[in-house]
Amino acid sequence: MRETVAWRYFNQEVVPLTAMIAVECTTVGSTTLFKAATLRGLSFYAYVFYSYAVSSLVLFTLSLIFGRKRRLPLAKSPLFLKIFLLTLLGLTSRIAGLKGIEYSSPTLSSAISNLTPAFTFTLAVFFRMEQVILRSSATQAKIIGTIVSISGALVIVLYKGPKLLVASSFTSSFESSWIFGGLFLATQYLLLSVWYILQARIMEIYPEEIRVVLFYNLCATLISALVCLFAEKDLDSWKLKPRISLLAVIYSGVFDTSLGSVIHTWGLHLKGPVYVSLFKPLSIAIAVIMGAIFLGDALHLGSVIGSIILSFGFYTVIWGKAREVSTKTVSDDSEQSLLLPSTHNREDETLS
Repeated sequence: MRETVAWRYFNQEVVPLTAMIAVECTTVGSTTLFKAATLRGLSFYAYVFYSYAVSSLVLFTLSLIFGRKRRLPLAKSPLFLKIFLLTLLGLTSRIAGLKGIEYSSPTLSSAISNLTPAFTFTLAVFFRMEQVILRSSATQAKIIGTIVSISGALVIVLYKGPKLLVASSFTSSFESSWIFGGLFLATQYLLLSVWYILQARIMEIYPEEIRVVLFYNLCATLISALVCLFAEKDLDSWKLKPRISLLAVIYSGVFDTSLGSVIHTWGLHLKGPVYVSLFKPLSIAIAVIMGAIFLGDALHLGSVIGSIILSFGFYTVIWGKAREVSTKTVSDDSEQSLLLPSTHNREDETLS
């Protein structure tokens, strides 16, 4: 019995936790490579199209190997219409996010991603996908943790403090516009929250992670081809240079846009949109480290203090979510234990 409970806890808590952290690491790695590649001349629009194209090829291969043969429920609901709407949200969110990183940095992107849990939690409550019981310690922990996480992000953005690690001369050659970058990034994470909610609804209709993400990426590839070709008419900009530009496209297509999206979709199906969004604040600590190492971003004291505050809020929310799950499990077990005696009594009465 104990082995069964431990195995169930491992599958339902440890595996999703590890997978979500791994996805955030790959996402920050992708944005860091993108920033480095654009500084060396990679076209923004070429990057968007090529990353979706590579992702579609990877997902098509995975669907042939691991995909189950389940028919699309076209008669029950307009699934393709919802996937198309999901594509518009995801593509717009991605373009806004990458533009925001162009104007600012991956660190600011990760800082503003702290808005995602608040956006998603509010939308999930509105669509009755998340319960709010103010007297519950689990709900209080989620609310307090979200506020603390956002406070940590504000510390990182508003307070720099003395430099702990001096930036290299590589980043001194470009100027960043943090206001425009922040607006684009805030738009990205608002749309991403809506994306989480809609994706969770789609998984209720058709719980096939790989195929849903494949259809999504195919639509995104076609739409981005039209949009990006119209926006970027210089054919020379579509030539991928070796090294950092090619690496950024391949890495994004394989690990971020394809595998990362599949794991996110699986997490939405298993744990819900709020759980998935809770891991966005964790990316800021990763972005600060990667930005300092690979982009030569200066590491300030405010970033360290804000990351510590943010991590505290993040784990507070995780505790609240785990508390909510454990309370629900105990209540379900107690209900089953109450039903069992009545069942045995009915069987005894039947025998008598």
